[in-house]
Amino acid sequence: MEIRRDGMALTAADLGGCKPRHILEILLLNLGTPVSKTRLIEILWGPSASDGAVATLESYVSGIRRAIQPGQTKTGPLRTANSGYVLDPQLVDLDLSRFRSLLRAANLAAPADAYPLLLEALELSAEPLLGFELVADWAEEARARHAAERVAAMIFAAETASFLERYDEAIRWAQVAIRAEPLNERAWTVLVTAYELAGLPVEGLSAYDRCRRLFDRDLACSPGPALQAVHLRLLRQRAEANTELSEVLAALLFLGERLQGAGPQRLASDDRLHENAGRILDSFLQRVRAAV
Repeated sequence: MEIRRDGMALTAADLGGCKPRHILEILLLNLGTPVSKTRLIEILWGPSASDGAVATLESYVSGIRRAIQPGQTKTGPLRTANSGYVLDPQLVDLDLSRFRSLLRAANLAAPADAYPLLLEALELSAEPLLGFELVADWAEEARARHAAERVAAMIFAAETASFLERYDEAIRWAQVAIRAEPLNERAWTVLVTAYELAGLPVEGLSAYDRCRRLFDRDLACSPGPALQAVHLRLLRQRAEANTELSEVLAALLFLGERLQGAGPQRLASDDRLHENAGRILDSFLQRVRAAV
């Protein structure tokens, strides 16, 4: 944690201890929204709060004011409001707010303009939020929310890079998002699609297989329709370079269409094609058995 004021850098130690630091951090997480004294006491001390908790809290807040706004009790960023305290967002430049502002701007921008905004947001948020507050439940909750926001930003960056035909970067951001949230299907979809668009069907099929096995193990389900559609396109793309595989895939697709409800007239007219598809699959399976 670092505070910059009038060209000076203040650290957590300059606030007078861990409780004043916690108070300032909680107010920063709620920038612009008043936090009541009752709520602050509940967060900081819980059921063990003493009768003198209000006076102690007020003393800590006075110390914070002296550190961050000396001589500006009424005009500085830390104000008293609604039986509590609030930090004025007009007077505070907070990294977390900057991160969210960049994401909002990226959402409204064209892809070519959005991508550098996303990269700036991701660079700004490279370190875990409140990474040094390892034992506070309120910090862990805030950290988890921010981690989810960051993963969403990574996926957005991967999608934007893919749209801009920067496939290596799209793949890298999707992989980072998956490492953070292994069961995020949107991230897997972006990754497999980026491999497809980059002309890397083998890598895409391998990624899909990892996703399928992970979902089956941890969620007892298969990837959704969007990811399955990319998988099918990759199979077709892979088959183009292999005549035998292409014939087998075509036979499977043909038989699958028949099983999905073709009418009697269609079935009768396709008997010859059906017989040919069966021969292709039978020949292929015999060779596989012989190889095994």
